[in-house]
This record gives sequence, C-alpha cells and structure tokens, in this order.
Amino acid sequence: MDFLGIILWPIRWVIEMILVGWHSLLTFLGMQVDGGLTWVLSIAGVVVVVRAVLIPLFVKQIKSQRKMMEIAPEMKKVQEKYRGKRDQLSREAMSRETMALYKKHGTSPVSSCLPLLVQMPVFLSLYYTLLDVKAHANEGIGGVGLLSADLTQQFNNAKLFDIAPLSETLRDAFVTRPDGWVGTTVILVIMVALMIGTQFFTQLQIVSKNMSAEAKSGQAYQMQRIMLYIIPFAMIFSGVFFPLGVVSYWFFNNLWTMCQQFLVIRELPTPGSEAAKAREERLARKGKALNSQGKVVTIAEYEAEQQELLRRAEEARAKQPKRQQPMSAKRAKKQQRPVGDDGSAS
Repeated sequence: MDFLGIILWPIRWVIEMILVGWHSLLTFLGMQVDGGLTWVLSIAGVVVVVRAVLIPLFVKQIKSQRKMMEIAPEMKKVQEKYRGKRDQLSREAMSRETMALYKKHGTSPVSSCLPLLVQMPVFLSLYYTLLDVKAHANEGIGGVGLLSADLTQQFNNAKLFDIAPLSETLRDAFVTRPDGWVGTTVILVIMVALMIGTQFFTQLQIVSKNMSAEAKSGQAYQMQRIMLYIIPFAMIFSGVFFPLGVVSYWFFNNLWTMCQQFLVIRELPTPGSEAAKAREERLARKGKALNSQGKVVTIAEYEAEQQELLRRAEEARAKQPKRQQPMSAKRAKKQQRPVGDDGSAS
C-alpha cells in the first residue's frame, strides 16, 4: 500500500461501510442484489450521508464567499494603492492591509475553499474504491473494509439498466468495444452530460443571481465568470476516464450542490444582489420585510425600526459640535486684541 493509500484507508473504510449499508437496505426492500440500479442508488446514499455531514461547512463556505465578494471593492482599492510598487516595504504593507481586511470581515480565501478541500479525500476514496472493483473482482478479493469479495464481484458484474457496467469507462467502452458497447457509451455520455450540466448550472446561479453590483465590478466576479466555463470543460476530460460508478457519484454530488445552492440563494441571498431583491419582493407581497439584522419581520415592525433608526441618527447629529465657520487671519487677529475699559480694542 502506497502513502496515499495509507492516508485514505480509514476514509475508504467508512465509505465502504456506508455503501454496503445502503446496499443492504435496498436489497432488504426488494431490489436485486447484483442490480446496477441498486448499486447506483447506494452510491447516491453515500452522497446523501456525506453531504449532510458537510452542511455546516457548506454554510460557512457560502458566508465566506459572500464576504469575499462584498470586500472586493475594498480589496481593489488596496491593490490600486500599491499598483506598480515592487519594493519589499510596499509588498509587506499591501500584505498587512489585505490581512487586516480579511480579519475585519472575518473571512479568507482559504475558508471559502474548505468544503472542497474536505470533499477531495472523500472523492478520492470513493474513486479508488470503485476503480479497484474490477481488479479486486479479478483477483477474488474485497475492499479494505465491509466490501467483501462477494459484494465486490456483484458490484463488478452489475450493469445499469442491464446494459452499462458500473466499472466501465467511456474510453474503454469506445476503444475495446465489448458486447453492448453502444448502449454503454450512450449511457455514459448522458451521465457525463448530466454531471457537467449540474456543475454549470450551480455556478451560473451564483454568477447571475447572487452577486451584488459592487461585487460584479471586482476581480472575484471576473474569476467566477471564467471558472463558469473552465470547470465544465475540464470535466469533459475527467468524465471520459472515470468509471460509470464514479460518474454517478459526481452527478449526484453536483445535483445535491445545485439544490442546496438554490435554497441558499433563495433564502439567504447576498445583499444587493438580484436574488436579494427578488426575496424582498416576495416578502413584501406577504406583508413582511427584513430588519437591520436581516430577520424577517412585519411591515409595521420594519417601519417602526426605521423610525427609531432615524430618531437616533437625528439625536447623534444634534449632539455633534457645531462646525465653526472659517475665519480670515485679519479677523482672527482683530478678535485677539485686548479690550479696554471703554469697550474699544486697544
């Protein structure tokens, strides 16, 4: 076992436990033990369990991404301030101001990528689990945990819709052309297209609906627009070499992300975005609004809060010292002259 295999071993053990658990449940409910649909739904079950556990991290990612978009204009000002300055002191000052900006808003680029970093070992574990099925089946052995030799053989022999083997890749189906390769190719192409489509639509939701006008003027928006097309393009090549089981996992994972993203954008949109305006309109039709803390309240409560905020602002303005009018030097000198007993300046 190589170094990566040692690191992924405990995750693979858990993945196999979840996979076998769902398979046992589905077969108990009457589905075929060696059916391709049974194993595909078991893979979907793995996605449900894993992504449910990652919901808190996903919420943190959304908040972090929102804050990164909101501070994009301020970040641009810092970059403009030090544009063209290559000396060490300027670079250090720019770094300090950037970190202070992250600290002030409680975010960082790393925190927005955290859920993806956490999912990578899970994806790799499932990838290698499914990738090893054919080799383990030929050797008559099982996986690292509960995926026994018999279950491995059943998985290897399973065909989705009795056509496409779950261990088959699009490349192998097209190159080797085994029996039923045309149907296998069609199913794999459809699954890869669904995988790419769900990924594209998920990213499109963010770019088109969940970014404020200020954020769209920043560099982060331009990167989002670029990634909108780069990621699906890269997934085309990945889909060609991934087994159908892995493609199924990726599709279900993207489907979960897409639905989860839709709910977040609908209920917790970025302030100033089109999604936020749409939510405010929906609340207004129901006689409700968002208060200063972002909570849903009645229109009466909202208006009362606005009046209270206005009153506080007027009080604060009244307490501020009155601004003195600028005085010429001649007038100031005249006022500084001592006054005699008869009231005239001496």
